[in-house]
Amino acid sequence: MKSIRIYLSILVIFSLLFSSCASKTGSTSGTTTTEKKGMNKTAKGGIIGAAGGAVVGGVIGRATGNTAAGAIIGAAVGGTTGALIGRHMDKQAAELQRDLENAKVERVGEGIKITFNSGILFATNSDALQSNAQTEISQLAATLKKYEDTNILIEGHTDNTGTRDLNQRLSERRAESVASYLSGQGVSRNRMTTQGYAFDQPIADNSTAAGRQQNRRVEIAIFANEKMKKAAERGEL
Repeated sequence: MKSIRIYLSILVIFSLLFSSCASKTGSTSGTTTTEKKGMNKTAKGGIIGAAGGAVVGGVIGRATGNTAAGAIIGAAVGGTTGALIGRHMDKQAAELQRDLENAKVERVGEGIKITFNSGILFATNSDALQSNAQTEISQLAATLKKYEDTNILIEGHTDNTGTRDLNQRLSERRAESVASYLSGQGVSRNRMTTQGYAFDQPIADNSTAAGRQQNRRVEIAIFANEKMKKAAERGEL
């Protein structure tokens, strides 16, 4: 059933993209300036909101069980523009892999997904960054400041120990804690969106200690903002 949902999501994406392209390339006779601008924005991926992939990204995220990856895929533009963005992200990902010793760095589509085990960042039931974690986040901030034309989605995830309310609030505070520290290191807060998911998106079995440890994590999605997309369209990346 999960595979079916993923395939259906992909069909929805293609439908959205093709309808956007058709609107852009079709006859514009009698179309107002406002309508033309609206269609152009849609064709360029403007339907993806500042919250990190609201429409298409949300569909993919729910289907695959990973909203960080969904946000990246949902913000993608594809084609030559997407290829240029991807090469730009390759360079950034290589620097992050070099500098972040305690994080998993993955290239996803036209973006980057970073996963920190929350045990590295926080003590049990705490949202205060530990001293060694501050070093890691500072290194992340240094790279993010070098590549300013990106949006950043920060997600907190927990295991299923304790109540939903407790875990929801803890996941939100941990995501916000990372965002606040990045902001303190000079990363613009306007680039960042935070979200907590409690134990709704496990990546391992919560019935085992090892699985619960993997599920306690912070995921960060990095993807192109509109300024980078326009630069890529002009071939300036």
